[in-house]
Amino acid sequence: MADHLDLHTVGDLLHHYPRRYAERGELTRLSDLPLDEHVTVVAQVADARVHTFNGGRGRRLEVTITDGSGRLQLVFFGKGVHKPRAELQPGTRAMFAGKVSVFNRKRQLAHPEFKALGAESGAEAVEAFAHQLLPLYPACKQMESWQIQQAIDTVLGPTGHEETALAGLVDPLPDGLREGRGLATLPEALRKIHRPATKTDIAMARDRLKWDEAFVLQVALARRRRADAQLPAAPRKPVPDGLLTAFDARLPFTLTDGQRRVSEEIFADLATDHPMHRLLQGEVGSGKTMVALRAMLGVVDAGGQAAMLAPTEVLAQQHHRSITEMMGELAEGGMLGGAEQGTKVVLLTGSMGAAARRQALLDLVTGEAGIVIGTHALIEDKVQFHDLGLVVVDEQHRFGVEQRDALRSKGKQPPHLLVMTATPIPRTVAMTVFGDLETSVLDQLPSGRSPIASHVVPAKDKPHFLTRAWERVREEVAAGHQGYVVCPRIGDDVGDEGDAPKGAASPSPEDEAEKRPPLAVVEVAEQLVKGPLSGLRVEVLHGRMQPEAKDDVMRRFAAGELDVLVATTVIEVGVNVPNATAMVIMDADRFGVSQLHQLRGRVGRGSAAGLCLLVTDMPEGSPARARLGAVAATLDGFELSRIDLEQRREGDVLGQAQSGVRSSLRVLAVIDDEEVIAAAREEAAAIVADDPELTGYPELRTALDALLDKEREEYLDKG
Repeated sequence: MADHLDLHTVGDLLHHYPRRYAERGELTRLSDLPLDEHVTVVAQVADARVHTFNGGRGRRLEVTITDGSGRLQLVFFGKGVHKPRAELQPGTRAMFAGKVSVFNRKRQLAHPEFKALGAESGAEAVEAFAHQLLPLYPACKQMESWQIQQAIDTVLGPTGHEETALAGLVDPLPDGLREGRGLATLPEALRKIHRPATKTDIAMARDRLKWDEAFVLQVALARRRRADAQLPAAPRKPVPDGLLTAFDARLPFTLTDGQRRVSEEIFADLATDHPMHRLLQGEVGSGKTMVALRAMLGVVDAGGQAAMLAPTEVLAQQHHRSITEMMGELAEGGMLGGAEQGTKVVLLTGSMGAAARRQALLDLVTGEAGIVIGTHALIEDKVQFHDLGLVVVDEQHRFGVEQRDALRSKGKQPPHLLVMTATPIPRTVAMTVFGDLETSVLDQLPSGRSPIASHVVPAKDKPHFLTRAWERVREEVAAGHQGYVVCPRIGDDVGDEGDAPKGAASPSPEDEAEKRPPLAVVEVAEQLVKGPLSGLRVEVLHGRMQPEAKDDVMRRFAAGELDVLVATTVIEVGVNVPNATAMVIMDADRFGVSQLHQLRGRVGRGSAAGLCLLVTDMPEGSPARARLGAVAATLDGFELSRIDLEQRREGDVLGQAQSGVRSSLRVLAVIDDEEVIAAAREEAAAIVADDPELTGYPELRTALDALLDKEREEYLDKG
């Protein structure tokens, strides 16, 4: 049990909650028994016989029962024959519960549960037996659910005496909080979750146990936030009339109210003498990069350096290009023609040539370069900074906690941290997974961004819709615009980026569309050039191309020298080509909801309206089609991330970001229990503010130590 289910102590066992509960079933007449269902019957034993087989080594007990409406056979094998043989004598009246099966064309119950009824047993006893809730536990081959139930029964002792067995439990909820919220005591909750008399018992127990999980986790996060607030950091206040002022003066547009508000929150954090820990959420195209760049410029103004960590080379190069373009001569500090108050902006990636890399490293260590943009190459030991003041992490969920931590350790003092994500994270997930970060949300698009129309194209049901999709792409190109065609796979072989999209629908045997391999960039591009897009300038882009080749294709596409880019999900984040207005996503059902939303955000980035066509072979009425319908119906990323989570549950909310914490949640559902999490966060913050060391809450400390075993302690430390 210890190895397979990670249950080592009595406490572990008591906190191994039932996954669901089975009812024995309504009372059923023998003449009406449904096949393959759990039934409960009351009947009299007509006959009981033991048969031997295997030369006398095997034994089978066959019992025939009747209730006046029909007859039914019960069978018991092996050691299981002793008890029923003794108790089920002809003439005995009893209740039987089990699953109805067929053997030799006769209905039977194999190894049913039974309870003999004395002469005094009335209708009430029968009803109570029939409606008893049977807990079904998360189990494994080596340990069946009923064996787990037996072990828990042993710990709890006889019914009615559970309180004695549970008396010594450590209750993490302070009495005042528990009573104020009207929650059950811990012994009562554990008794009711394992031995419920009614469904109300289950609900009551779950309500209490959810609070335990939410509250202990939020206390851990509140203490982490408090500890961070005690760390020293250099305040970084932009100087008046410095780099930031010069940058703002050359902007051809005004910032949105949202950008202004979030910038103020960030600058207020940067001005304090403890490290900022802020999560910046913003829809695709809401102007997060602009907000981050202004923060970086403010830090450079204050004499520090800023590093931006991007998940891929394509994205790092894209950021470098767009930031140097936005800054103009301000990005050429110390160079001929550079602005007086400018700084150097360097790029650092794994595939750079040795000379360029040496120069970039030199610029960082001397402080020549105020801003560096790079991939995880930034984290290597060789990379040293003159005075690292701010770390900006783009697309947080692509980075492990260790990587973030390694970059933060390069500052003389802990640098300020800004984490950006375009994957909208529902508030509850942000509070649970990023509970140690303050959150800022950019929820309005900058002026000049256009709406995106999205449609599902059922290629198999209506082939002419697909024909029309390619006509629409040609129309966009004819109007002077460009388009993307996205495929889940590269082609020629399997096993690279884009081959199995995150959150993709799992293959279901009944769906023909799932049986063929996903469409591939290389093959689709070839078919389009020969067929529906012949005459247009079409190129491919995928993760297996050489970095120079990738960069060349992206540059030519951005410059308008190509009409259509057939790509994998390498374009998912950060690629910014305002002239691209159309996107066709092939095998769209193979992508997750959030990923489709990210991809769609690549079009409609300029003044012309965007168009996104989700092509699928999935039949109408299938869950995959419903998912695509949801994406087409709304541009609200927060709503979509909610749908995405409800479909995937919490397992892969943010990949590795939740290592350790997620595994500790048993009954708390991050999406459904928003109110519990929010309330627990408030209660936790109040207790930690009042008593940071929790000296007045010894039970809570014990529960916290249990939650924060070594792995989770490290996780929260690095968060």
